Amino acid sequence: MRYIIRILLAAIIGFIGYGYYLKNTTINEGDKWIGIGVLLIAFVLMPLFIYNRYKNKNVKDYLMSNFTEDKEKTENQ
Repeated sequence: MRYIIRILLAAIIGFIGYGYYLKNTTINEGDKWIGIGVLLIAFVLMPLFIYNRYKNKNVKDYLMSNFTEDKEKTENQ
């Protein structure tokens, strides 16, 4: 999964770089490539990264409600 994320990141950077190159030349299609890169970051790369980071973790350990319940228990004792 790590290699897929790295390859995807390199491709997205390539899309955005190519878009800026086209934008600085006379062709007006640069915005399209930059937009494709940003959409890939938002809807493909970010969910894959989040899934990869939290796939074997207990999410309840990171919730604020769990922290406040533990704090209330210790204060009431």
